[in-house]
Amino acid sequence: MKQHKILSLALACLVLAMPLVAQGAGETSAKSEPRTLVVSTWGLSEDSLWSEVYEPFEKQYNCKVILDTGNAQERYTKLISDPNSTVDVIELAQKNTADGVLAGAFAPLSPSDITDFNSLIPAAQKIIASGSGAPYTLNSIGIIYNKEAAGIEINEWKDLWNPALKGKIAIPAITTTFGPAFLVMASDAYGVDATTDKGETAFKALADLKPNVANVYSKSSDVANLLKNGEIAVAIIGDFGVPVVSKADPEAIYTVPASGTYANFNVINLTKNTKNRDLAIAYINYRLSAETETRTAKVLNEAPVNSKVELTPEVAANKTVGEVAAKAKMVDFTVINPLMADWVDRFNRLMGN
Repeated sequence: MKQHKILSLALACLVLAMPLVAQGAGETSAKSEPRTLVVSTWGLSEDSLWSEVYEPFEKQYNCKVILDTGNAQERYTKLISDPNSTVDVIELAQKNTADGVLAGAFAPLSPSDITDFNSLIPAAQKIIASGSGAPYTLNSIGIIYNKEAAGIEINEWKDLWNPALKGKIAIPAITTTFGPAFLVMASDAYGVDATTDKGETAFKALADLKPNVANVYSKSSDVANLLKNGEIAVAIIGDFGVPVVSKADPEAIYTVPASGTYANFNVINLTKNTKNRDLAIAYINYRLSAETETRTAKVLNEAPVNSKVELTPEVAANKTVGEVAAKAKMVDFTVINPLMADWVDRFNRLMGN
């Protein structure tokens, strides 16, 4: 079976390399001038991404990867505001991806472009078939905290409103990947579906939580520093940030409440301006291969979407797989996105941003 998987992956790489060779950018064209692929992505765990993704891709396809980093909202806004953008592929959360599809910011990507399409989980296949790009990892929101500093045990979302946590919590900014999901979760904690009242209950819950909030953060690395320095004891965070935070505070505990969580696919899209479609598609297929997803699952806390990837219990920990994935819900961005301009304004005024 292992030999079969290796053979399949080798054939897939060969198929991907063929059009690139024809244009002088394939892995066999070592003497040709390397082309450049501009990737818009998050800046999290950049060292690991270079060693496990970008550098091996550069070597295989005789190209140079240039990164454009920042949070998803910042990068999406930058892309659609610049008609001369040189970004070839952009990695975004589902919320921004939905905006980009409506804005016509992306070039078409179809199932026939994806080498491992039949090996992807059904939800990922559905997103690709809908014309919304290629999901490459699934993540979800949870709670990370230092139990001693918090002074209480935290098991459920509702525990965040405990007065014992006054001035001890960090929450994600509304424009981050899980900013909208956090508000929807807050509404859930108060027993109301946020899509039924346009978020009114969510903002009531946020106002009640405000005395406990010490910081509104934009990057997971901010949470790591805040916990390490003792400025907070608790943070609401996406599971992709757990390794960075845990390294800063080894005593930090990550928990996903038994009541469930909200999940998000990170999605890669071709930009409408790309002049390197073949190389960009090769990059997407490289990211979705079982080999790459096995490596990124180990070092980046990315839950794979390629069903051929098998994770040990140790590697699967703190990822949106198994029971956590089964209990995860998706934010309905068809309802939430039209409300976002108002939500951003209300959030910033309430939280003093």
